[in-house]
Amino acid sequence: MLDATDSQMAMLADLVESMQAAEATLASMQAARDGILALAGRLAIDIAKQGDHPDKGDMTIRAVAAEIGQALRVSDRTVERRIGDASWLVDAFPAVWAAQGAGRISAGHARVIIDAGAHLTDEADRERYAAAVLPLAEAESPNRLRPLAKRIAERFQERSIDERHQAARAERRVWIADADDGMADLHMHAPAVLVHGMMDRLSQMAHQIKDENMRLARDAAAEGRELEADTRTVDEIRADLLADLVLTGVPTGHDTIDGILGEIRASIEITVPVMTLMAQDLRLGADATDTAASEETLDFTTDSGSTSGSLDDHTPPLLSTPLPPALLDGVIPIDAETARVLAVSTTGWNRVLTHPVTGAFLAVDRYRPSEHLKRHLKARDQRCRFPTCGIVARKCDADHNEPASAGGATCDTNLADFCRRHHMLKHHSPWQVAQLSDGLLEWRSPTGRSYIDRPPPQNTVVFAPNGASVEAAWATPASELSLAPF
Repeated sequence: MLDATDSQMAMLADLVESMQAAEATLASMQAARDGILALAGRLAIDIAKQGDHPDKGDMTIRAVAAEIGQALRVSDRTVERRIGDASWLVDAFPAVWAAQGAGRISAGHARVIIDAGAHLTDEADRERYAAAVLPLAEAESPNRLRPLAKRIAERFQERSIDERHQAARAERRVWIADADDGMADLHMHAPAVLVHGMMDRLSQMAHQIKDENMRLARDAAAEGRELEADTRTVDEIRADLLADLVLTGVPTGHDTIDGILGEIRASIEITVPVMTLMAQDLRLGADATDTAASEETLDFTTDSGSTSGSLDDHTPPLLSTPLPPALLDGVIPIDAETARVLAVSTTGWNRVLTHPVTGAFLAVDRYRPSEHLKRHLKARDQRCRFPTCGIVARKCDADHNEPASAGGATCDTNLADFCRRHHMLKHHSPWQVAQLSDGLLEWRSPTGRSYIDRPPPQNTVVFAPNGASVEAAWATPASELSLAPF
């Protein structure tokens, strides 16, 4: 910075000042949004109170959250969570909310403060806690504020650590966060002594394996033998051990005398285009033409038989165009090799038939047909059919759009998959749904807004000109759709 001119330093000063103003404005707008969300929560409760509903407003809040979520193109679960967080900030920590609205602290500071004071149940204690921590929040960064806020909150804590831990144990859970490149993270929230004990045992086992592999490698080298080295790191071995224990181990502390839990096997749902499964063989076939000119044909064997043709006719377009990856739960890409291993070991297949040009879903069958209609719906819908919801279809209910009691047919044009949350929303709130052609659903919100939900595009290969994709053929603008009246 010694070489900076006066004008450059003046520009930098202006940029810093502008950034401060922008951050203050952003904090103020986020506080305003929280206020609106809190008002939406209060409105839902007031509406529910008028009807004296036994669910204490739960369904009304769902309906309001769905109304807001569709307008913002956000999941109603996300909106409901935001309403809860905003209500807690606005109602339980009004001084913190006001400081954020004035631009004195950021949304990050506010989150640290309310998280540290989440266990303070007395309103007066929360007020004193907020008054003590806000001056620090105006001077410190959120990461520096966090330990200070926790220390201050402890002064106003009425319950002992034993009482709080007992309550916290009821919140233990396990959940998944999907990552890129066919990976995912497994998270566990549980008592610290158990989690640290699990990590220690995994570490001991991983180091034992690592040491044993090194010993075997040394012995092999001393004897002049070749031994394939185990190049895994301790972190990799720990991950492999955890997967091995969970997928193949027996929960001895919970299993019954009959060993029922030990018999349970993991179940996942994968869709993979047959061309992707065949890709390796096709490439091998293409390579073979370089060394064996007499090999002029290649057989493509399917459930319905086999066809033969020239390699010049079939191989180049398949090898020059990237093939779709296999998908876990219709969403998460996984590598083709894993899909092939699972394809060999699976005990049952649902075969999804798609249009060769548009990729549109046509039908589904199985080697041993059973509950055909349910399989058809699961293959078509792939996930809950409420807009913005991503719950996979295998966890959803097949529901009549027009009730069977009112004469609605039990067929694919009158059935759709809804998760339990949106199944209940459809039946116990003003939200309405009608099924249009080609599996499209039109939802009408309580305020009269209309939202179209399409079946997701199938994970398939299409034979369209100019490299047109499945998604391009599928994504017809909603404005071009002909909507059926309710």
